[in-house]
Amino acid sequence: MAVDDELIGFVREALGRGVPRGDIEQALLAAGWDRPEVAAALGSFSDAPFAVPVPRPRVSLSAREAFLYLVLFSTLYLSAVNFGSLVFDLINRAFPDQTLDPPYGYRAAGDTMRWAIATLIVAFPVFLFVSRVVTRDLARDPRKRQSAVRRWLTYLTLFIGASVLIGDVIMLVFSALGGDLTTRFVLKVATVGLIAGLVFGYYLRDLRREETAGGAA
Repeated sequence: MAVDDELIGFVREALGRGVPRGDIEQALLAAGWDRPEVAAALGSFSDAPFAVPVPRPRVSLSAREAFLYLVLFSTLYLSAVNFGSLVFDLINRAFPDQTLDPPYGYRAAGDTMRWAIATLIVAFPVFLFVSRVVTRDLARDPRKRQSAVRRWLTYLTLFIGASVLIGDVIMLVFSALGGDLTTRFVLKVATVGLIAGLVFGYYLRDLRREETAGGAA
């Protein structure tokens, strides 16, 4: 997160005068600064005892980090979409509708299932591997949580997840009002809601954990 220079200067001067971090935080929050900004500004300086505040090294985005996060989130999207597609095809087979699933469509459905399975076999292990690498890097250097690419892609994922959940509920209500609810439709809506909800919940919790850790810094 980019921190305002004026905020950094204020925190530096306050720490230099021996003002406790908690008092600085309360004063800035009362003045209208956002908690993440305050946490980032306070986290810019070490707790090491010294005559003047000791700045921490700033996190710089490396090409490796950008590569890892782009692979991480792209494989996440691929896995989520193709898992949903696979479940949809299984639901169609379990609850066939002759008006929607003519005989000539079964071959195309088989191709769709093979494509979804092939994508999951490749993309999901890559997602797990890269996720493990990123988690290990964050454990070694928690400052990397402030990576701009990571935060932008996380918020983009939250936006997509929230949009899908809202659209999912709208479709359910629309069909209920029209009396078109079927087992097949409800199962598909539940599948979309479950996938989007899990992704949204996981990354929202991750952001909250990050803000809590930043506030405790």
